[in-house]
Amino acid sequence: MKYSFFAFISRLKYITRWSLMRNSAVENVQEHSHMVAVIAHALAVIRRDIFGVDIDPGLVTSIALFHDASEILTGDLPTPIKYFDPDIMSAYKRVESVAASKLISSLPEALRASYVSLISSGDDAATELVKAADNIAAYIKCVEELKTGNREFRLAAVQSRDKLNKLNMPEVAYFLEYFIPAFELSLDELDFSFDENDQ
Repeated sequence: MKYSFFAFISRLKYITRWSLMRNSAVENVQEHSHMVAVIAHALAVIRRDIFGVDIDPGLVTSIALFHDASEILTGDLPTPIKYFDPDIMSAYKRVESVAASKLISSLPEALRASYVSLISSGDDAATELVKAADNIAAYIKCVEELKTGNREFRLAAVQSRDKLNKLNMPEVAYFLEYFIPAFELSLDELDFSFDENDQ
C-alpha cells in the first residue's frame, strides 16, 4: 500500500499566506513553517538556557514544523475571518481537527501515534512556545514588508507587536530585544563581525 502523508506535506509550498494583502514577497505555508520552527527552537533554548526552565527544544521544533499541516486540506483562512467571532473560530477549530485526522490517516498505522503528538500536540508548554513563534514570524513578515515600503502591512505590524507584548513571556521579550532589530536592517548593515574570544 502507498501512503500519501509526505506528498501532502510537500504541498504546503502551494498554499499562500496573507492572501488578502498586497505582498512585495509572497510567502507560502512551507516557508512560514520553517521560520516558525527556527524561532520556536530559539524560544525553547532561551527558556532553557537563559531562564533555567526545563524544556525540550527538539520537541518544540518538531511541533512547530507541523503546526499548520492541516492547512494542506483547509487552506489558510485569513485572520480577519478566522477570528471574526467565537462561532467561526470554534467551527474552524473543528474543521482543522477533521483535516488533521484525515492527514494522520494517510500514514501507516504504526507511525500515526508519533505524528498525532506533533500535529495535535497535547504538550502545553511546547504549544505555548510554538504559538508565540507563529506570532513572531507574522511580525517579522510585517517588518520585512514595511522595509520595502509596502504600507499595506502597517496596521498588521502594530497589531502583531501589541499581541506579542501582551503575551508577557520572558523568552519572547528577550527575542524581541536582541534579535528583531536586525530584521529592520539591510544586508549591508547586518553585522558579521565577532569577538575573537567567542571562538
